[in-house]
Amino acid sequence: MTVDRQMKRYHIPRLAFINKMDRTGARPFAIVEDVKEKLGVDCCLMQYPMGGGETFAGMIDLITQQAIYFEGSDGEKVRYDVVPAQYADKVKEYRHHMLETLAMYSDELMELLLSEEEPSVELIHKVTKQAVQGQGFTPVFVGSAYKNKGVQPLLDAIVRYLPSPLERTIAAKKWDDPTQSLVLEPDPTKPFVGMAFKIVEDPFGQLTFLRVYQGQVNKGDMLYNQRTGRKDRFSRIVKMHADKREETDSAEAGDIVAIMGIDCASGETYASEPKYCTLESMFVPKPVIKVSVTPVSRADADKMSKALQRFRKEDPTFNVFNDEETSETIIAGMGELHLDIYVERIRREYKVELEVGAPKVSYRESPTRKAEFNFKHKKQTGGSGQYAHIVGWFEPITETTNEEGEELDTTFQFEEEIVGGRIPKNFIPSIEKGFKAVIGKGPIAEYPVVGLKAVVNDGSYHEVDSSDRAFQTCAENCFREHFKDTKPVLLEPVMKVEIECPEHFQGPITGDLISRRGMIVNTDMRDGITNIIAEVPLAETFGYATDIRSMSQGQGTFTMELAAYKKVPASVQEDIVADKKKVLVGAGR
Repeated sequence: MTVDRQMKRYHIPRLAFINKMDRTGARPFAIVEDVKEKLGVDCCLMQYPMGGGETFAGMIDLITQQAIYFEGSDGEKVRYDVVPAQYADKVKEYRHHMLETLAMYSDELMELLLSEEEPSVELIHKVTKQAVQGQGFTPVFVGSAYKNKGVQPLLDAIVRYLPSPLERTIAAKKWDDPTQSLVLEPDPTKPFVGMAFKIVEDPFGQLTFLRVYQGQVNKGDMLYNQRTGRKDRFSRIVKMHADKREETDSAEAGDIVAIMGIDCASGETYASEPKYCTLESMFVPKPVIKVSVTPVSRADADKMSKALQRFRKEDPTFNVFNDEETSETIIAGMGELHLDIYVERIRREYKVELEVGAPKVSYRESPTRKAEFNFKHKKQTGGSGQYAHIVGWFEPITETTNEEGEELDTTFQFEEEIVGGRIPKNFIPSIEKGFKAVIGKGPIAEYPVVGLKAVVNDGSYHEVDSSDRAFQTCAENCFREHFKDTKPVLLEPVMKVEIECPEHFQGPITGDLISRRGMIVNTDMRDGITNIIAEVPLAETFGYATDIRSMSQGQGTFTMELAAYKKVPASVQEDIVADKKKVLVGAGR
């Protein structure tokens, strides 16, 4: 589901492949319905499977109406034959369904079907390609990757339907003006632009996976990291084939290669010119859980630090920072299991024993109503003083996308509607800076503030005493004084939990979810297995992996991902605030 959201966010066309058709319990037709329901995409089978499980013999291409068999020890020999008689009726039914689905994307195909004429194979391929690249349709293929059954037709479909670099428009942001786009062309003669999208630690140093969008890079070239401005030498370029590497002297637009020995983070842009452009980094959700980690032996502190820095480079969702109040090292991530894996990797790979603190939930504070402010900051200390005056209001953010459909910042939005020069334009950024400086600690329990919109529509200034610092201080104090008038509430991360278990364990597991303040979203039973989808506050999920194993005698499994931030019930909020106050008192604040 997370990958699906990323693909939709970045408008990535996709194909679907139902694997393990040779395993007992293969159910391709039910999976197609699941994909439609859970991912919300229009899809249909492009191949009809011949058998399933141990009887899986191959598939029938619904476009060409040919049976495809895979022979040889590794399925490397592909044989095409006529459709077996026992599948003729089903092939006719599913081919008609496929054509009806595709006809929704082509008037020409629709007219042929209405006149009961047979469309050409070339037209079906053409319509499928257009529908896939328009991100409206997902063709579904079947096979068994382990035995190389169906892999060759799938690769042919990737080449035939998905866009090549020549068919896509990639735009970067100009370095000196991020509001301006710079269209990148897959032309080896243009200036080089590439993105480091994945970092892997290698026995011989860091291995950086790089996608080349424009230009060409040769072994030994010096390229600029667009974020740091540092020049890095690409001394070794390799093409990766699973765990095998192939040395190469160059890479050009469209290639994905790995670079040995450069020091960078995932999502950074490289170019042949300094301050040239930046590519849009992958969307990274903010962490929802954090724990403190301390090495049992002080001698292992350096090794722990080295491990944490490596993991932070490899995984953008993994954060490391020091708590200013307690001086502890804090790691933050997307869930309890996410952090448990990294703690275990430090123990296994670096031989460092850690003491792990209790998990802490990343709560947020958010306004619930509009509140006006009229705040004046005056300070006279001999000589020139400080004077700033701002008028406006705070309100909850209601708009999450702009007119172009682009996502807006939902943490803090600032608008100024000042007319007549009541506050000079050069002081406006200082007001915004002041608000941003203090929203890290809200008035309820000093958690970060989100969903706040600040609008300034009036004010005044002094010719001598007004300054950037004065307006920044004015905004900071205005927030501290008036934000509480918005009646802020605590928000907590709520996780989407999907559980699979034998149906006779459904009762205890459902009851346990409800006791954790969970809400059951959907329950589905199939072949003796119950699939439960629920939304549960993160604070109530700690230790759930152990609990579900106990309730299901080791037969239940679950996945968990962030669904949304939601309001904390009043009774729970009181307990959270009381616990936070104890921590602050203990820290001497």
